[in-house]
Amino acid sequence: MSNEGAGIAHSQRMEEMDPIILAIETATRAGSVAVALGEKILASTAGDPSSSHSTDLIENIDRVLREAGVELSAVDVFAAAVGPGSFTGLRIGLATVKSLAVTLNKKCVGVSTLAAIAQASGESERTVAMLPAGRGELFSQMFSVRAGDITPLDKAVHISPKLLLSKYGSYARLTWAGEGAHAQLETLRAEAERRQLPFASATVADKNGWLVAPQNERIAEAVARLSLREFRSGNLIEPENLAANYVRPSDAEIKAHA
Repeated sequence: MSNEGAGIAHSQRMEEMDPIILAIETATRAGSVAVALGEKILASTAGDPSSSHSTDLIENIDRVLREAGVELSAVDVFAAAVGPGSFTGLRIGLATVKSLAVTLNKKCVGVSTLAAIAQASGESERTVAMLPAGRGELFSQMFSVRAGDITPLDKAVHISPKLLLSKYGSYARLTWAGEGAHAQLETLRAEAERRQLPFASATVADKNGWLVAPQNERIAEAVARLSLREFRSGNLIEPENLAANYVRPSDAEIKAHA
């Protein structure tokens, strides 16, 4: 067999070994669903930010499976964004993933919502992924993103915009990403101006400056990509072990302990 023929055969074997992944993200307002075959996204869709995840999640799952030409029974791995994010949204998404995985006797992968946001925003030495946490506060975490690899540079926190700028403002070059970054766009712009740093809300940042990455409404695609890495590392879990990472207690828990 020629080298070219051997290469094709190897590629075909690798593709056959790649799992079909159904990825669900319900931590953000709109949420999203994606189906992937290994590294290839077969289909994805964003939810409706004005609608509850309980209203359209199953419909969106059906839609992407049909578009991908994949039967639910053919899914090898069920992946979910486990937070932080919307408490209600996370519960709906995780309950759905667990139910599907248990029914089909399949394994799961849990992916950090903030890691998925950073991955979806492209390569960067430092990316601060941000999500609204209610009452004007934020969930945030810094990552390094290189060739799709995600390296956490600190821990996920629940933080005020003021403390966020105090924590990260000394970096001359940063990518800010996620719904939280767009919600705080003017605050970030004003702080960059105060620090005399170039500021852009586009796809290209200055060599030294702050960039707000474009909004990505299909974070489930990044959840699928990150879950593939977990699959290849053997880091699969049973459905009952899939748990949310809320980062902070819910308002109901806070009131219960008051």
